[in-house]
Amino acid sequence: MKVISTIADLKNELETVRNNGCTIGLVPTMGALHEGHASLVRRSVGENDVTVVSIFLNPTQFNDKNDLAKYPRTLEADCRLLEQCGATIAFAPSVDEVYPEPDTRSFNYPPTDSVMEGAFRPGHFNGVCQIVSKLFAMVEPDRAYFGEKDFQQIAVIRRMVEDLGFTLQIVPCPVVREASGLALSSRNTLLNDDERQIASNIYQTLAQSREWAKTESVQVVHDHVVSQINAISGLEVQYYSIVDGRTLADVASWNDSNDIVGCITVFCGQQPIRLIDHIRYKG
Repeated sequence: MKVISTIADLKNELETVRNNGCTIGLVPTMGALHEGHASLVRRSVGENDVTVVSIFLNPTQFNDKNDLAKYPRTLEADCRLLEQCGATIAFAPSVDEVYPEPDTRSFNYPPTDSVMEGAFRPGHFNGVCQIVSKLFAMVEPDRAYFGEKDFQQIAVIRRMVEDLGFTLQIVPCPVVREASGLALSSRNTLLNDDERQIASNIYQTLAQSREWAKTESVQVVHDHVVSQINAISGLEVQYYSIVDGRTLADVASWNDSNDIVGCITVFCGQQPIRLIDHIRYKG
């Protein structure tokens, strides 16, 4: 596996690959890689001749500087994992390499980017679109792989791909979970053992809510989820939204859509650590 840190070297390497008729898969990451990322890389390796994994902690998608400062950074361990998974190239540029000057582009795809994470993290998805569009232009992949844990992010990126006319395929990949049900996340490394155990209640409650949805209204299920999680010491729901899985608009009835997803963000522990997850009710 080659580790590349400049855009020029990356493009030179991929030009040769492309001239040889090889297909290219891209897995964008912010580092602190775990088994969830590894599953994306292995899928790309299985479906493409060459797999590029970007490791870049993108500052423009953090509206909270403290959140950016405490985000884990583990480049050496990341590269070891990527080599084990069969990645061809690890692209690990500096901030100055990616943003030699401020990116002033503005992306707006309401309601997809304005609800949920978009409402609580102003500018977050604009930053996501800035970096992902840059990576797509640099790598020119045939396929790009994203974990469904970041459910809203995939929906926003699909809108951006349509808007900018990229011809690549977006490949969503299933959430990878710990045995307890907790969705794997780079932020999990910031949890202590007790907090990790407490956090497992998030998905357990979401999974239970599928049963409630068989007999209860959308509003009742929503309120049950929020109250049950908030009743657990160390957990606090920031939002829980039950939405159309395509548009991310709120649904009032289970009959409003054939694709219904519940998306949640919960603060865990004393620091606290912000954790996201989702559950599919229909579709």
